[in-house]
Amino acid sequence: MGDVDRDADGDTNVVNRAVRRAIDLTILPLLVWVYFLQILDKTVLGFSAIFGLPDDLHLHGNQYSLVGTISPIAQLAIQPISSWLIVRVPHRVLMPGLVLGWGLAQTATPFCKDFAQIMTARFFLGVFEGGCLPLFSVITGHWYTRGEQPLRVAAWYGTNGLGTVFAALLSFGLGRLGEGHGQRQEGLKGWQWIFLSTGILTVITVPFVYLRLDNNIQSARFLTEREKIVALERARGNQTGSSSTKENWKWKQIREVFLDIKTWLFLGMTLGNNIGAQVTVTFGPFILSGLGYDKYTTTLLNIPFGAMQYLIILITAWGAVRLRLKAPTLCGMIMVILAGLIALYTLPRGHNQTGRLLAGFYCLAFIFGCNTLIVSWILANTAGQTKRAAIMSLYNAASSTGNIIGPLLFHPEDAPAYMPGLRATMGVFAAMLVIVLIQVGILVGFNKRQERIRVERGKPARVGDLSMGGGGNEFRVRAAERTFEDLTDLENDEFVYLY
Repeated sequence: MGDVDRDADGDTNVVNRAVRRAIDLTILPLLVWVYFLQILDKTVLGFSAIFGLPDDLHLHGNQYSLVGTISPIAQLAIQPISSWLIVRVPHRVLMPGLVLGWGLAQTATPFCKDFAQIMTARFFLGVFEGGCLPLFSVITGHWYTRGEQPLRVAAWYGTNGLGTVFAALLSFGLGRLGEGHGQRQEGLKGWQWIFLSTGILTVITVPFVYLRLDNNIQSARFLTEREKIVALERARGNQTGSSSTKENWKWKQIREVFLDIKTWLFLGMTLGNNIGAQVTVTFGPFILSGLGYDKYTTTLLNIPFGAMQYLIILITAWGAVRLRLKAPTLCGMIMVILAGLIALYTLPRGHNQTGRLLAGFYCLAFIFGCNTLIVSWILANTAGQTKRAAIMSLYNAASSTGNIIGPLLFHPEDAPAYMPGLRATMGVFAAMLVIVLIQVGILVGFNKRQERIRVERGKPARVGDLSMGGGGNEFRVRAAERTFEDLTDLENDEFVYLY
C-alpha cells in the first residue's frame, strides 16, 4: 500500500482509502480484462462480415442478421439459471467457468462451414456470456460503495469502446490474410484468424482469473483482518445487503422484483438502449461502408468510434458521481444520440455530406455511455442480495432482447442507407427519453413515502446517505444498522433512492 501502514491504528479515512485502493488493484483489473474479452469476442463478428464471413459460409437473405441475434437469444434463455448461479456458486469458480465456455465457443467459430454450424457456435457463446454482466454488477456492488460504483462500472463497461478499437486494429491486420493468391488460399481466411486469435486469448485467461479472484470480503486474501472490517462497514453503508449474510435464495425478493414498478422502467430503458447498441455492433461497419468507404477504411474509422465510446463512458460516469445526478446526464446523452440518428436519416448520401454523416454515426457512441449509467442507477436503487442478482439478470435479459431486435430492424434490401431501420431506432430512443422522466417521478415519490414511514416509526424524516461519500451538513450521517439483515430497498425504511 505504499507508505500507508495498513496494520497501524490511524485515521479511518486513510484506512478506507487504503482498502479502496487494494480493491482497485486486485478486483477491478479482473473485471476490466474479462469484460474486455467478452466485448472483443462479440465485436469481431461485425468486422468479420466485411472480410468475407457471409460469402464463405454461404449466408443469404436475413441469415447474417440471425447469426447476430442467436447469441442474445441464448443469453435471454439462460438468465433464470444465471440468477441462481450468481447467488449459489462461488464467484471464484463461476467467472472462470463462464470465460472458458465462451472462449471455447469463440475458438470453434473459424472452423464452421455453414449457417447451422456458426449458429451453434454463437449460441454457446451467448450461453456462457449470459451470466457475465449480472455477475460483474453484483461483484461491483459487493466490493464498492454506491458513490464509487459508477466509475468502477464505467471502468469495466467502458471496454466496449476499447474492444471496438482493438477489434478494428486486429481486423485491419488479420483481415488481409488469405486474400491473395498462392499458398495462403488453402489456409485460414482473414476472418477465421480474427476469431481464432480472440478465442485463444480468452481461453488462456481462465487460470489467471481463478488464481486472482476472491469470492467476497470475508475471504479476501489481499486484505488484512482490520481492512476486512473496514470493507464490511463500507458495504453496510450501501444499505443494499451483503454477501456476508447466508446466501439463501429468497423467493420473496424475486416476487418483489416483478411487483416493483421501477424494475419495469429500468428494463424499458435497457431494452431501448440495447436495440441501438446492437445496431452499431452488427451493422455499424455496413452503415459506414454505405457512406462510400472501402472495407479497410471502414475498419479504421471504427477506431475513433471505439475511442469515443470509452471516453464518453468514463466522462459521463465521472460527471454522474460529481453531480450525483444520473437522470439528467442520461437524458442529455439520449438527445445527442437522437441528433446523430436524425442526421443519418435526413442527410443525403454524397461526398459533400460524408463528414456530416460520419459525425452523425459517431454520435451513436453515446449509446454505450447510457448503458453504464443505467447499470449504476439500477445498482444504486436496488437492495437485497437475491433481488439484486435477479434484477441484473433481468437487465441482461432486456439487453439480450434489445440485441435480438436491433439487427432485425435492418434488412439487406434497405442497404446502403437502411432508412427504415434508422427510423425505427429514432422512435425507440424517443420513447426511452420519456421512460427516464417517468422513472424520476417514481423515485421522487418513493423517497417521500420513505420519509413518511420513518416519521411514523419515530425516526428523522430525512437521513444522510453514507454510501455517496458525504451528503452535506444538513443531515446527520446515520449508521446503517440493518444492512446485514439482507433487506430489500422496499423493506428498509432508511434506504434513499437516487436519481
